[in-house]
Amino acid sequence: MNVRPVEPGSVAEEQKVAALMANVERLVAERRDADAQRLWREAQAILPNHPLVLHERARRFLVGGDPAAACTLLEQLVALAPQQLPFWLSLAAALRSLARREEELQALERALALDPTHLVVLLQKGALLDLMNKPRSAAAVYGHALQSLATGTPLPPAVEAHVRHAEKRVRENAAHLGELIDARLGELRQAGRSGASHARFDRCLERILGRRRIYTPEPTFMLFPYLRNFEFFDRDSFPWLAAVDAATESIREELLAVLSADQQGIQPYIDFGAGLPLRQWQDLNHSRRWGAYFLWNQGRREESHLERCPRTAAMLAAVPQVDIPGRGPTAFFSILDARTRIPPHSGVTNTRLTVHLPLIVPPGCRFRVGGETREFRAGTAWVFDDTIEHEAWNDSDAPRAILIFDVWNPELTALERDLVRETMTALAEYYEPEGTLSGVVI
Repeated sequence: MNVRPVEPGSVAEEQKVAALMANVERLVAERRDADAQRLWREAQAILPNHPLVLHERARRFLVGGDPAAACTLLEQLVALAPQQLPFWLSLAAALRSLARREEELQALERALALDPTHLVVLLQKGALLDLMNKPRSAAAVYGHALQSLATGTPLPPAVEAHVRHAEKRVRENAAHLGELIDARLGELRQAGRSGASHARFDRCLERILGRRRIYTPEPTFMLFPYLRNFEFFDRDSFPWLAAVDAATESIREELLAVLSADQQGIQPYIDFGAGLPLRQWQDLNHSRRWGAYFLWNQGRREESHLERCPRTAAMLAAVPQVDIPGRGPTAFFSILDARTRIPPHSGVTNTRLTVHLPLIVPPGCRFRVGGETREFRAGTAWVFDDTIEHEAWNDSDAPRAILIFDVWNPELTALERDLVRETMTALAEYYEPEGTLSGVVI
């Protein structure tokens, strides 16, 4: 059939047809075809050459087993209304049924010119490239489709199934490409280079291959720019770390004495007041499932606790702890109950780094910072940037206990430390006259 140029109806007719066809689309999605057909014929009687009415006629040709008729009608329709992406998508579907691959690809490209991030168009293009025996290009397009999909977006079952297929194809392609690149780089990796010498490149490659994403600092307050954003820092950057490890046994003894004699000194680590948008902490807020025995608490000495732990206090005195009135040092024994998880979260500022010294670690205790997950090993401390998303698990049947304390980021100069210290002090003094209010954290 030939489509005549659309003769616009009255405003009322246009609105009536648009409303009818919106309901037709909804009823088709609900698989109520009889009701959809009734409304379509009502719209057809008002404006038979309206593009939406013709589009539905083409769809019915296609599902009725006549893709050639659908294709003819849709080719005329996109000529009349080239800015309507759904028409190009339907034309591509009709061309798929006719195995006219190159023309289908052109139709999909026209649709993507209108919306380069349209999920269904990208999925259809990926599937087409697979049919055209271009699996590598298909995987790349599938990757673009997945990037366009916001986390948690509800999808119709058919689209959901196609998304799962896209994820599978991206993984398969990344695995194949990874094998080729690993083989290509084998000699370079073994040519007298230490693991640390290509650690940054390895993470770069892992991102390209979709193995791991690269996390960046996302502090809840102060982001100091141009500092290295390692998840776990190289131990060689902290010459005092060996002495921390060496003190493990004496520190553990003091912790065990605390657990035996001063349970009252252990408080919930998460202790936020009402009115703060901190949903991830609902399960742990005010709960001793994650307990803290503070030695220093945001710059305040816990004298009785320090007296119980003199060897731990001596070790802390020898490290470059953050020293900001009302903010640092902070140091505490962290006790995480059995079968308890600390949810993903980020710290306040990357001007400091966080040290963990594992003391009592049953099997099944893990810690993730960004894209790297490690098992705790008693007596081996690590330093990490807590402004990169991190979380912890105790999947064992016994409590896990570690010492946590903050140190200055070693990349800050002495002047920069002074500037940060004075800025934080000024902020505290600025808000001090109004007192402490629930839901206000500075």
